[in-house]
Amino acid sequence: MYTMEELESYVKQCRRCRLCEKRTNVVFGEGVVNTPLMFVGEAPGADEDRLGRPFVGKAGQLLDKALNALDFDRNRNFYIANICKCRPENNRTPAEDEAEACLPYLRYQVSIIRPKIIVCLGATAAKYIIDRDARITAIRGTWYERKGYSLIATFHPAALLRDESKKRLMWQDLKMVKAKYDEIINN
Repeated sequence: MYTMEELESYVKQCRRCRLCEKRTNVVFGEGVVNTPLMFVGEAPGADEDRLGRPFVGKAGQLLDKALNALDFDRNRNFYIANICKCRPENNRTPAEDEAEACLPYLRYQVSIIRPKIIVCLGATAAKYIIDRDARITAIRGTWYERKGYSLIATFHPAALLRDESKKRLMWQDLKMVKAKYDEIINN
C-alpha cells in the first residue's frame, strides 16, 4: 500500500498513454487526504498543466467560489482530482484508452482517502464512476450508493462558464452534498 506521496511520485513518472508526451506537469490532485469528501473532474486544462494543480483556471475559480460559500475548502475538508492526470491537447475529452490508463491511479487515491462522498464534476467523471451510459443532464443531482460510497454527479464548472443557466442546478447539487457531508461529520 502506497502513501499518497509515494503514489504521486509514481504517477509523475507515468508513460501509460500518449498524454504524457505533451504534458508540462502531471496534475495528481490535492487537498485533505483523510476526508469524507472527494471531487473528481475530467482532466487538467492549460492552467492546471502549467501549474501542476487541479481546478486552478477559470472553471476551478468558479468551483472554489461556490464551495467556499458552503464552507468547503480544499486545504481543510475535501480532496480534488481528475480522471486523467495529464492534459489532453486543446482540452478535448479524454479518449477511452487514456481514461482507462489513469483510472487505476484514481482508484488508488480513493483507497487511500476513503471518502464517504464522491462528487463527479461533469459527464466524463460520471461516466467512469457512476454509469458508462449516463448523461449528465439525466443523472445530476441524484444520489447513488456503491461499495460504501455515496456518489453524485453535477455539471463541470467549465459548463457553467458556457451556460450560466446551469449555475442554479449546480448550486442545488452542491447544497445536497453539503447536507450529506454535515450529516456524516455530525454522526
